[in-house]
Amino acid sequence: MSKPLPDAGAVSDREGDLSPALIAARSAGNGQGSLAKLDIPSEAVRALPPEFVRQHRILPLSVQDGTIRIATAEPGNQRMIDDIRLLSGLEVREVEAPASEILEKLAECYQITVEKMIENLNPEAEAAVEGRNLHDIEVMANEPTVINLVNLIISEALRERASDIHLVPFEQSIQLRYRIDGLLQEKPPPPKQLHAALISRVKIMADMNIAERYTPQDGHIQINHRGKRVDIRVGTLPTIYGEGMVLRLLEKNAKVLTAAELGLDPERSREMSRLVEKPHGLFLATGPTGSGKTTTLYSVLQSIYTPEKKIVTIEDPVEYELPGVAQIPVRPSRNFTFANGLRSILRQDPNVIMVGEIRDSETAEIAIRAALTGHQVFSTLHTNDSTGAVTRLLDMGVEAFLISSSLEGVLAQRLVRRICAHCRQEATPPQALRDRLETLGAGRIEGVFYRGRGCEECRGTGYLGRIGIFELLAIGAELRDLILRKSSNAALKAVAQRTMLTMHQDAMQKAAAGVTSLEEVLRVSAGDILE
Repeated sequence: MSKPLPDAGAVSDREGDLSPALIAARSAGNGQGSLAKLDIPSEAVRALPPEFVRQHRILPLSVQDGTIRIATAEPGNQRMIDDIRLLSGLEVREVEAPASEILEKLAECYQITVEKMIENLNPEAEAAVEGRNLHDIEVMANEPTVINLVNLIISEALRERASDIHLVPFEQSIQLRYRIDGLLQEKPPPPKQLHAALISRVKIMADMNIAERYTPQDGHIQINHRGKRVDIRVGTLPTIYGEGMVLRLLEKNAKVLTAAELGLDPERSREMSRLVEKPHGLFLATGPTGSGKTTTLYSVLQSIYTPEKKIVTIEDPVEYELPGVAQIPVRPSRNFTFANGLRSILRQDPNVIMVGEIRDSETAEIAIRAALTGHQVFSTLHTNDSTGAVTRLLDMGVEAFLISSSLEGVLAQRLVRRICAHCRQEATPPQALRDRLETLGAGRIEGVFYRGRGCEECRGTGYLGRIGIFELLAIGAELRDLILRKSSNAALKAVAQRTMLTMHQDAMQKAAAGVTSLEEVLRVSAGDILE
């Protein structure tokens, strides 16, 4: 018997069909997250085989008075109900719930964690794997224990919103860490005996050479995780204790963010729109690796896209797929570099070009000349601030008159962690933190600030997600003159800061608004204060 949903975001509780815990979750206003808040009794979890519930996407909720209550996204399947009766020996009551919530809760209830699997590893099996280390490394990598452990490590990293997985060997142990919201978090390590097998398993998945262990290698894995396509970039590096490995996780179906979602305030968002909507010229996003530069440029391309414009990108790699945009990956192994690809793109009559990164003088000069011949060109550079983009291009050997004529704007950025909205509270900053910021030149620290207490949603960290801090440099007549004269970065900065909000100032505004914390301001922008 099925009870339909009163709304799409929660499970039905009509006629007493649900457990008291689920009714309590609904009445507490949990809405769409109601299944996530439930504690499923162990007898309900044990009532049906894991393979069966995953296949049919059903979630046992409770067992009471000879009846098992289940949540399903597709109620009324009589064959499934008959199978449940046979498997459990119980009568069946159905409630309807969103499939996404069911799958999320199934992963929690039935999927063993990496930590539990490591705890339960059979020492004899470990020894057997270790003993075959010199005989057949490929056999090791195909051991069920190793396959399951690698799958769990990747799956758990995706559930925790990690951007990278780091596996580093030491003399007596392996270090396993996930990068979450920009910071590495250590996880329970796999046994040292399984190191070679784990590395080899990932290499097999990434179509890499498992026999070569003494030179760096790069590979690529594509998987589906909960209905979403995930690309994994794999890189290995030989160390004195064996190969280290990094897996970078890229969700291909991720939504491209708007300027406001990136963290740009309305005034600078309007200014950036003015700069990027010019019919020609060069616009750069700058910052260190992992600061969200490519995400920003994707947002820009999405904002300026129209069917009348031909937009072509060349990237290493293509991180997200943009509708209506021709995206080209570089292939250095086939001598298809940024410079070679950019030359080919110019023969395709594009209106807008995005170059994933300007790495050398050849790419820089081609991009700038394209900007001078009627193309909108977007790219990224690794610099510490916005004015540093000019000196970086000069260092590459680009002529000053070319930079002065083509460069329209530079957006420098970093990422700071957001305070968790579920446990945010007002907090008085410690005096030591105030003194540190004031010593660095941040000015007097006054007003109300916030911190995250730590809760289940943020896994006790007090932070959930990240947001950008920015400084937007528009190239005006005075700056163009300074560029022509090859002025120093300090001279450029002195002029720019008359009208430009710096990254540190932006970070302080976000801290005062309760978006981030003063600790994050100090961690991310201390260097900018000193400058």
